[in-house]
Amino acid sequence: MTQPIDITGQTDDNHLEQMASQLQQLAKTLQQAGRNDLLLRAVGVPLLEELLIEAARVRLSRLLITKDFRFFLMDHNNREIEMQPVHKAVYLFFLAHPEGIEFKHLQDYRDELSHFYMATAKLMDKEKIVESINHLVNPLDNAINEKCSRIKNVFRSLMDDYCANYYIISSHNKRHFNGSERIWFERLKIITLPRHLVINQTDLKF
Repeated sequence: MTQPIDITGQTDDNHLEQMASQLQQLAKTLQQAGRNDLLLRAVGVPLLEELLIEAARVRLSRLLITKDFRFFLMDHNNREIEMQPVHKAVYLFFLAHPEGIEFKHLQDYRDELSHFYMATAKLMDKEKIVESINHLVNPLDNAINEKCSRIKNVFRSLMDDYCANYYIISSHNKRHFNGSERIWFERLKIITLPRHLVINQTDLKF
């Protein structure tokens, strides 16, 4: 019979390993009894989604960005990720900011966004680039959301949703405390792909 799990608040590695081992035994017992419904109820769907995303980490591919700004998934048969120059510029911009950025502050990064766009769209008229950047950094314009949605769709067409979550520009809420009374959140947009998987052959730094 499985002994009760001790949840006295200890957080040392050995204690956590013991808890994980007991959870594994309990999960196996429920599965053998044909009660996956109870197992799912215990874990909960939100946590299950997080676990599936974490499990996808071992299947992540290296992302190669060539000198001419072509994107390839190196460990997925070098499949090319085909995007327009503006989408590539937005993607490179967020790769350069692993800390995440709020959309409402994009105006502060106009020059950096322009730099990336100029690089990915060298043959495009500069006035059109400036116009496009104006749309992207305007908090009242939906352009940045449309570009991120397009990027998400491209990655999800090439891999399952759980792997794609690491490559897309996703939302992350960062909690801040101001004293003991006020709590506020940064609603960051971020690419969670581990940066050691990004192979950058361009002259740009990100």
